[in-house]
Amino acid sequence: MTASDPDWELMARLAKGNDQALGALMERWQERLFSFLCRLTGDAASAADLAQETFVRVYEARNKVRPKGRFSTWLFTIATNLSRNLARWRRRHPTVSLEDPGDGERSPPLEERLGSESPPGALLERQEICEQVRSAILSLREPLRETLVLFEYEDLSYEEIAQVLGCSRKIVEMRLYRARKSLRKALRQHLL
Repeated sequence: MTASDPDWELMARLAKGNDQALGALMERWQERLFSFLCRLTGDAASAADLAQETFVRVYEARNKVRPKGRFSTWLFTIATNLSRNLARWRRRHPTVSLEDPGDGERSPPLEERLGSESPPGALLERQEICEQVRSAILSLREPLRETLVLFEYEDLSYEEIAQVLGCSRKIVEMRLYRARKSLRKALRQHLL
């Protein structure tokens, strides 16, 4: 949680001019950060761009940042803010895709984590359920979606989520309650 944290030690090495430390940080965090951003944006291409931009910001902050709390909390704060900026930009600059909506790049399939030992019918059913859950999460308002993803997928505590999102622990609890309630309602409609 302090300078003895291996990630903060890598940041200290980066600040001293060891650029390989950034490579080590990227190797440690890139996959998890990409998955987090996929869940926030619902778009693998945007998530990849935002993950790259997050590491650019980490590099730019190498001489300014002071170890305080967990490195993951600081990293996810940067990524969340970049995701919010993208969402605001998209609201101000709406676009229409020239491609067929089904042809776009998708976030990584959840079935990889479910295992492939199941019969094909069960795997297909799981894929459909995963897609419904993904769609339901993406339909949540931004603050609810961010809170839910940080808690359920990134396993951050209420205090860490409050720090990432810049709100109180009570607001985190309220947002989680509302997000779960909205998900239950949305999934009940899909699964009935």
